[in-house]
Amino acid sequence: MTEEKAKPANFIEKIISEDLASGQHSSIVTRFPPEPNGYLHIGHAKAICLNFGLAQQFGGQCNLRFDDTNPEKEDEEFVQSIQDDIQWLGFQWSGEIRHTSDYFDQLHDWAVHLIKEGKAYVCELKPEQAKEYRGNFQTPGKNSPYRERTVEENLELFAKMRDGGFEEGEAALRAKIDMSAPNMNLRDPIIYRIKKASHHQTGDKWCIYPSYDFAHGQSDAIEGITHSVCTLEFSDHRPLYDWFIEQLPVPAEPHQYEFGRLHLNYTMTSKRKLKALVDDKIVAGWDDPRMPTISGLRRRGFTPASIRNFCNSLAVAKTDGIVDIAQFESFARDDLNQNAPRAMCVLNPLKVVITNLTDDHYEELKAPYHPNREELGGRVIPFTKEILIDQDDFKEEYSKKFKKKFTPGKRIRLRNGYVIEAVDFEKDDSGNVIKVNAILIENTLGVDPEDGDKPKGVVHWVSADKGVEAELRLYSRLFTSEAPDKGGDYMENVDAQSLKITTAIIEPSLAKAAPESAFQFEREGYYVADRYDHAEEKPVFNLTIGLREDKSLTQA
Repeated sequence: MTEEKAKPANFIEKIISEDLASGQHSSIVTRFPPEPNGYLHIGHAKAICLNFGLAQQFGGQCNLRFDDTNPEKEDEEFVQSIQDDIQWLGFQWSGEIRHTSDYFDQLHDWAVHLIKEGKAYVCELKPEQAKEYRGNFQTPGKNSPYRERTVEENLELFAKMRDGGFEEGEAALRAKIDMSAPNMNLRDPIIYRIKKASHHQTGDKWCIYPSYDFAHGQSDAIEGITHSVCTLEFSDHRPLYDWFIEQLPVPAEPHQYEFGRLHLNYTMTSKRKLKALVDDKIVAGWDDPRMPTISGLRRRGFTPASIRNFCNSLAVAKTDGIVDIAQFESFARDDLNQNAPRAMCVLNPLKVVITNLTDDHYEELKAPYHPNREELGGRVIPFTKEILIDQDDFKEEYSKKFKKKFTPGKRIRLRNGYVIEAVDFEKDDSGNVIKVNAILIENTLGVDPEDGDKPKGVVHWVSADKGVEAELRLYSRLFTSEAPDKGGDYMENVDAQSLKITTAIIEPSLAKAAPESAFQFEREGYYVADRYDHAEEKPVFNLTIGLREDKSLTQA
C-alpha cells in the first residue's frame, strides 16, 4: 500500500510556524466571529475548519465570538443554531462563548479616546449626503462640514447620541482619517451609528452601536487573538483594522490574514438571498435539506466527517475559486459508503408470490449491516410467501440487455436470501404486470443451486406483509443554473422539481431507526431518517445522494 503524502502547509500555517519559531508568539489564539443574523452555510464550514483546525494543529485555542453589533437583524434562534452547527461539526470553542456586546463599554471608551485625540468627530450629514461626500473610486471624497468640530463639541454630541438625543440617521461618529484615500474604507469611516432597537444581549442599554470595522479589531485585541483569519473580501479593510489598533491603547496587537472564500457551483450562499428563499417559502426553512446551510446539510444526511474532509481538502489560498459541487458530493458518498449500514427499500413495488411456500410461511433471515464492517452488526429480515421487488427488476421476455434480471423461466437471487425462479405473471386491464408467480429453489440460502443453474443477478426485496410503508423525500439540487445568482433573478433558477415526495416499502427494522440514522438503501441511494419528522409509526427518510454521480445534472 502506498503511503499517503503529507499535505503541503498552506500560507497561514507557514506564518504561524514562523511566528512560533521566532518567539513572536508563544501560543496562538484564533477566533470564529459569526454575525447571528442567519444560519451558517457551507462557506462558513471552511472558515470553521480552518480556525478551529489551526488551533488544534498548533496547540492553541479558538474562541467563538458573536459579532452582535446589529440588533435589528440578529436573533437568539441564530445564536443557538450557530453553536449547534459548530459542535455538530466536531469542534469546541475555548472557554465561554464571547460576544462583541461584552465589550460595548470598552469600545465606547475607546471611541471617546479617539474624540479626545482629535481623530473622531460627530457628523450630521444625512446618509445620502454622506454617500455623496464620500466620492467613488475615480473621484476623491470631500470633507464633511462637521469635520473640524472641537473636541469638546464632539464629546458633547457623542454623549447626546448615546442618550438618545438624535434620531436614527441624524448623526454618526466617524473616524478622521483621509477623505482622499484611494482605499474607500479610509474615507472617514463610521465608528458608531444610532439604532434604537433592543439588543438580544444588552437589552435597551444602548441606542448607539459600533460598526463592524471598529469592533472587529478591538475585540480581537481584547481577546489576545494572534492570527485574525478572515475571508478575502476583508483585505481592503485591513488598513483600517491596523489604523484603529495603532491609534488606541489596546492590550494586544493582532494581525489580520485573508484567504479565499469557498464558492460552489449550483449553490448560493448570500445570507440575504437565502433569507428570501425562507421568507418567500421557496424552501421549508433555514434547515431545508436543499439549503447549503450546515443545518440543511445535516438534515439532508451529510455527515460531519464528510464536510470536514471536504473543507480540509480545499486550498487555503489568497484567491477565490469555484469548486464543483460534485466534488463536495463525492466526499459525502465516500463517507457514507464506508460507514452507512445497508438496508432494503422498494420504491416501485411489484408483488412476487412464491407458490411452493405455505401461506403462513415466516422465516427470519440474518443479514450484516455492512459487507466490510462486522462491528456494525446485523439485522433480521422477515421472509414470507409474498414479497415485493422493484418493478424494473422484472421483464416479460428475456433479452440480452436484461439478462441479469427476472423473467419467466429465469432465476434471480434475493439479496441476503434464496434463489427464486419466475414461472408466470399477471397483468391488469391496462397491460401492466401486477404480480409474478415464482418458486423457491431449495437449499440456496447463501449457496448456488445444486442443479448448477445459477441465478443471473441479485435484487433487493422486502416482505409484502411485514414491510413498512415509509415516506421518502427525494431531494435534488435547488438551482438549475451553475451560477444561480449571476445575471438576472436567481429565483428564476429555482428548480420546482427539487423535492419529490413518494412512498416506499422498507424493512421493518428501519422504522425503529433513530432520527439522523443514515443508511444505504441497496441499489437505490443513501438515505437518512429525518431529524424531526421520522417516527416508528410514520417513518420518513430523506435522500442524501445517489450511489453514483448523476452526470445528467452537470450536462448542458
